[in-house]
Amino acid sequence: MAAIDVSGNLPAIDNPTVRPYEDFNVEADAEALRAAMKGTGTEEALIIEIVSHRSNEQRQEIEKMYKTMFGKDLIKDLCSELSGNLEETIMALFKSPAYYDTWSLHKAMKGIGTDDDVLIEILATRENDEIAAINECYKEIYGKTLEEKISSETSGKYKRLLVALCQGNRNEVSDENYEIASRQDAEKLYKAGEKKLGTDESMFIQILGLRNYYQISAIVEEYQEIAGKELRESIKSEMSGNLAKGLTAIVDSSHPPTYFAKKLKKAMSGIGTDDSTLIRIIVSRSEIDLADIKQIFDEDYGKSLQDAISSDTSGKYKKLLLALCG
Repeated sequence: MAAIDVSGNLPAIDNPTVRPYEDFNVEADAEALRAAMKGTGTEEALIIEIVSHRSNEQRQEIEKMYKTMFGKDLIKDLCSELSGNLEETIMALFKSPAYYDTWSLHKAMKGIGTDDDVLIEILATRENDEIAAINECYKEIYGKTLEEKISSETSGKYKRLLVALCQGNRNEVSDENYEIASRQDAEKLYKAGEKKLGTDESMFIQILGLRNYYQISAIVEEYQEIAGKELRESIKSEMSGNLAKGLTAIVDSSHPPTYFAKKLKKAMSGIGTDDSTLIRIIVSRSEIDLADIKQIFDEDYGKSLQDAISSDTSGKYKKLLLALCG
């Protein structure tokens, strides 16, 4: 089995399309944005240039400085000038990642029905410290814990999986015997599924909900050798519904760029576009690994991510997403 770096929770990722602006001047940016929205017409090109070339932390500084200098809410001003899907995009860009994830999770559980794809995507792919920040933010904004909300909106083994993930308690570091442990985990999963009459879903939740992404990558390789088939195939044949989707997402997101490229492809396939997913992935991964996602999208789907976005979006919204893609 190929050696895997086991020094942390997630693969070392540093291939963003958006980086902190080196010559950042918060007052100058706030002034420029105000000027771009004054008078007749709006200088959308200038707004997009500034917004897409600042890090999330820098944008938060601009938002605070804008209110200090002009006594007005920057997000409201921008949304009044830029319509449609730009409103969610602007909110996503200027609020903290924890706030945006919290808002997305709450929106997914609001009203009749639940958008399980959003719950699975966020909870299966965020690191422990990110989950902790989401939990804190959710309680502060909505007055109840994320776990309480999830428990009221979901049921069964699927609920158990989501509750496990929202603890943010995955193994941080793999021990030096990770290869042996991964072999043992793979054998447990095989015995709990393919080799058993019926399926012990609890064992899948326990192992995949606790192990980090290095360990899961190793488990996937070991499982292939033991079972003669992919772990994700076994999950799909042994389980169904949202539990299968959630466990498969954990396995697939052991390589985040491939997982998110697939999500983007799905968001832009068929009739219509899943704009919230498109916005969420482009914004949330722009400072992490969007450059890698672009490369994999091109290789796997024979079309650049920029071309796909251009075909499925329009106007200022399209221009902003393309700018974030670099």
